[in-house]
Amino acid sequence: MDITQLLQAANEGEPEALDQLAPLVYDELRWMAHRQMSQEHRPRTLSTTGLVHEAYLKLVSGPNLPSENRRHFYAAASRAMRQIMVNEARRRNAEKRGGKAEHLLLDSTEIGFNAVSSEILSLDEALNRLEAVDQRLAQVVECRFFGGLTVDETAEAVTCSSRTVKRDWRLARAWLYNEMGGAGAEPMQE
Repeated sequence: MDITQLLQAANEGEPEALDQLAPLVYDELRWMAHRQMSQEHRPRTLSTTGLVHEAYLKLVSGPNLPSENRRHFYAAASRAMRQIMVNEARRRNAEKRGGKAEHLLLDSTEIGFNAVSSEILSLDEALNRLEAVDQRLAQVVECRFFGGLTVDETAEAVTCSSRTVKRDWRLARAWLYNEMGGAGAEPMQE
């Protein structure tokens, strides 16, 4: 069975389909997470493997597994990775503000991740505003930035041409750059 057939079988309640699906999608999910995590050169608490496992569990434990096709599944995985990273950033910010009431010594690792956390949260807020304006632009950002997909993979995921993805990516980055403070913000990498 291919990935689409296994996704559909899992949605129809066949538990063995998930057992067969995991090894087929694991390497691609790991590569997506690795590309995303490698964009961050600062300390982090979430590992590539942790991000893959959390995203996979989020996808398969939901009420409806994305089963339209393979690209739909990977686009949903990009969104799941975004949500996980945003939740992790929120958790870290809550801890920084005394959420766990533990007294910790600040070191460069903590300071580095807190800066990343606030950037991820700002990006998430701006991305939510972009989604209200243009849903496809937001999907392109999710696939490229959070999912680490290439232009061609993103084109397949959002069902448009590679040329359109390139144009949308440039437009979305400019829009987000402006929305997140322009001169004070760093533009998203190509």
